[in-house]
Amino acid sequence: MSLRVYNTLGKKIEEFKPLSGMKVGFYGCGPTVYNYAHIGNLRAYVFQDILTRTLSFLGYDVTHVMNITDVGHLSGDNDEGEDKMVKSAKERGKSVMQIADYYTKAFFTDTERLNILKPTIVCKATDHIPEMIALIKRLEERGHTYFSEGNLYYDISTFPDYGKMAGFTLDELKAGARVAIDKNKKNPHDFVLWFTQSKFENQALLWDSPWGKGYPGWHIECSAMSMKYLGEQFEIHSGGIDHIRIHHTNEIAQSEGATGKPWVKYWMHNEFLVMNKGKMSKSSGEFITLQAVIDKGFDPIDYRFLLLGGHYRSQLTFSWEAMETAKNARKSLQQRIENLKSGIENLSLIEEKISASDAEKLLRNSPALPYFESFVQALEDDLSTPRAISEMQQLIKDKTISAEDRLKTLSIFDQIFGLNLFEKSESNSNKQESAMDEQSILTLIQERTDAKNAKNYQRADEIRDELRTKGIILEDTPKGTVWKRI
Repeated sequence: MSLRVYNTLGKKIEEFKPLSGMKVGFYGCGPTVYNYAHIGNLRAYVFQDILTRTLSFLGYDVTHVMNITDVGHLSGDNDEGEDKMVKSAKERGKSVMQIADYYTKAFFTDTERLNILKPTIVCKATDHIPEMIALIKRLEERGHTYFSEGNLYYDISTFPDYGKMAGFTLDELKAGARVAIDKNKKNPHDFVLWFTQSKFENQALLWDSPWGKGYPGWHIECSAMSMKYLGEQFEIHSGGIDHIRIHHTNEIAQSEGATGKPWVKYWMHNEFLVMNKGKMSKSSGEFITLQAVIDKGFDPIDYRFLLLGGHYRSQLTFSWEAMETAKNARKSLQQRIENLKSGIENLSLIEEKISASDAEKLLRNSPALPYFESFVQALEDDLSTPRAISEMQQLIKDKTISAEDRLKTLSIFDQIFGLNLFEKSESNSNKQESAMDEQSILTLIQERTDAKNAKNYQRADEIRDELRTKGIILEDTPKGTVWKRI
């Protein structure tokens, strides 16, 4: 069986066939760096990581591009509200670039803790303004734009296929329009390609353009950056399901409107992580950071294990009870592996990255081969990580197979899972102690500051107490909070 994936564009499972040979261009929507990523956000990046690892394992040459949005993302995806970066900078008394730098570092600290491989290319929106302007000019030349009251808009009526992935038509939009009406728009679903000072008088970041001094809309950023690094046509674009109706729909209209040809072949979207009260969101103020998970005594990889236990296209409910179950299950796997390793001299594991074809050759005469084949089939079936984990759990308990063969096969499995199963299980206190590097301390201090600004004094006190137990003393000064070790 070859790789098959669910394509949101066609709304069905399709065989994966790259545009050319075994090369795969993959663009995954990255973070808007105005706040910490919450664990619901991080589900998308674990999914991207599993996808990249699986593609590489199956022999594809993957170029994975991720954007960092540091300008232009408004609080409402329909061009409404304030720029998220500017709003955060005002609230914290920092510059936009200071906010972007801080939360970008915090984001990659979290992804590193989750054992997420860094993308091939990470690109910041503010570094690609010329590419955005060039793409907008192409749209203008092809008759897709109009200028109104200082802003340049995309006219969706010029793109007949608008809404094809989301499952609506232009006629349906006209009949059932429920979005807030911008008096400058011909159609309430038209969207801004370039804002000028007419939108916000004191925007922090502005660039010269043919349409006046201003800044780009959020949607144009992803089109311009993905096409710069992957070309005008590429294989995969991913993101959360909340991007389908507006952000990704607008990206398609822009990109295909500019080039006149199909843009992305496969669209892959992950479902939400939900809590009892519904979807986790920053706007509600009710969200859990990865640091909060660590503070509860969990290893970040326990959270990764929890995510892999659910299919990426299924909603997953988060609870501390579920985290406890994931923690114990992963600890049990680590202990079983330690037990299998004991007594084996000169144990040879597969530590270097290995392709599926080479692994199959290596295991050809091993009784573990059927487990490996079922594992690969699970991954090829739209990344069914729950089935793949089930194969791992069955293999580790199969006493008809030698300990060495089981361990060798399990070491291959964990190249995809990234669960650090061959590391010795440590106590929570040791893990927390080792986690408290300077960046982790600064991350907690910023979270405490945010909590105080939001008048969540209970959380602020919890963070102070947590740091104290780890030997970190905080002092609030007129210039901010300083810390020292004791």
